[in-house]
Amino acid sequence: MAHKVGVVVFPGSNCDRDAYNAFGSVLRGDVRFLWHKETSIDGVDVIVLPGGFSYGDYLRSGAIARFSPIMTEVTKFASRGGIVLGICNGFQILVETGILPGALVKNESLKFICRQVHIRTETTATPFTSSLKLGQVLKVPIAHGDGNYYADDETLKRLQDNDQIVFRYSSTDGKITRDANPNGSVLNIAGIVNERKNVLGMMPHPERASEEILGSDGGVGVLKSIMENLN
Repeated sequence: MAHKVGVVVFPGSNCDRDAYNAFGSVLRGDVRFLWHKETSIDGVDVIVLPGGFSYGDYLRSGAIARFSPIMTEVTKFASRGGIVLGICNGFQILVETGILPGALVKNESLKFICRQVHIRTETTATPFTSSLKLGQVLKVPIAHGDGNYYADDETLKRLQDNDQIVFRYSSTDGKITRDANPNGSVLNIAGIVNERKNVLGMMPHPERASEEILGSDGGVGVLKSIMENLN
């Protein structure tokens, strides 16, 4: 029986169909959309908060979406150990909700960036990276204006000590350099998990790198890991 993936749709989401296609057509999962006003997510095994511009990002990226009714259920789901993947705007919503620590601020260049980047796998001890190799470099796209991850020194130390930094921007050969950092994120951070490691927030788009026809299938390992950990 196929595992059920719920893709949340907020007003302004624009990567919801990308996520639907990646989990449904590519990985053959049972996918359904969850409207932001829904108050029940019964029967869903995975929740995806997709990229886009929820509520137009008029106040601050993800700041209004955190008050959507469904986020109460997502928070409960995560607290029970349910797997949650927040991509780009989804990462911003998870930070605004407090499920993940830190903040996502304006890109260092103050410009919207849309291009392919490379990220290095920093840990395989998560349900999002278990099918990857430690140090494996993935080619995935980014498309954001507020992707600059920031956290204070205490939070960064905790993230490092608890093995919560999952992906870091790198060169094609896996070197962590300033030139490889597209947005100024502290420590080149591209994705983190919560302490329980069942919630991942990442700025790059694995769902947009799930098939070679899209320019890269570098992100499929992330999505595949999730599905394999539900077995």
